[in-house]
Amino acid sequence: MNNEGFEAVNVAVDGNNDEMKGKYLTFWTDDQLFGVPIKDVVQIVGMQKITQIPEYPDYAKGIINLRGTIVPLIDVRLRLGKPEKEYNDRTCIIVTSVNNSYFGFIVDEVEEVTDISDDMISPPPKLSGDTVNKYLTGIARMNDKLVLTIDTAKILGEEEFDALLQSAE
Repeated sequence: MNNEGFEAVNVAVDGNNDEMKGKYLTFWTDDQLFGVPIKDVVQIVGMQKITQIPEYPDYAKGIINLRGTIVPLIDVRLRLGKPEKEYNDRTCIIVTSVNNSYFGFIVDEVEEVTDISDDMISPPPKLSGDTVNKYLTGIARMNDKLVLTIDTAKILGEEEFDALLQSAE
């Protein structure tokens, strides 16, 4: 995929990795607070017109054209097996860079960019057959909140990743 359109807004990816270490973008989905490493985040945009693609999985809502770049969209709520919810003015798309390709993750609401040091993160509980553990990297305690940290590259399995990329191209 062509990434020319993102150069001006690609602050997180172009930034110094040491500065980005321990920084997470937190967001709400189904009343749970999640965090993704800020180094993976390209930008945050409001909801846009989504072009649906036939035979995409339910959680893959389609694609958007973001300044000439085609970005496949994943509804995080549906990917986590939660009930579908109508999008509103708080719903956002977090555009991430996954293996040098762009993906948008639709979330209920973005919270903030925050520091989460490694010593604040506990490993996730292990449950057999639990698909969430494939991309849940830890649980951070922040004051009175729990933040579930996730690996954006693992939200999609390898086969799903490749299939979505091919259809978007």
